[in-house]
Amino acid sequence: MWYVVGAIAALLTTFGFVPQIIKMRRTRCVKDISLMTLGQFLIGVTIWGIYGIHLGDVVIISANIVSFIILAIAIALYLYYRRMGG
Repeated sequence: MWYVVGAIAALLTTFGFVPQIIKMRRTRCVKDISLMTLGQFLIGVTIWGIYGIHLGDVVIISANIVSFIILAIAIALYLYYRRMGG
């Protein structure tokens, strides 16, 4: 039961920044995006991933690897569109 709850929570938080990435791509504008927030979350999921490795918890590890990739994409888009003047 709790494994399912954890998996659902992991899915929701893992893909939480996807709508922001879609908006950045659609509008090509990042004026209202905080690079500090993206960076803070990136550091947080990195630490969570390390913690998951320590525990040997596949859900924590997987969710945070995917979150890391999603946040890295968001940061790359931010830097790209910021440089383009968006």
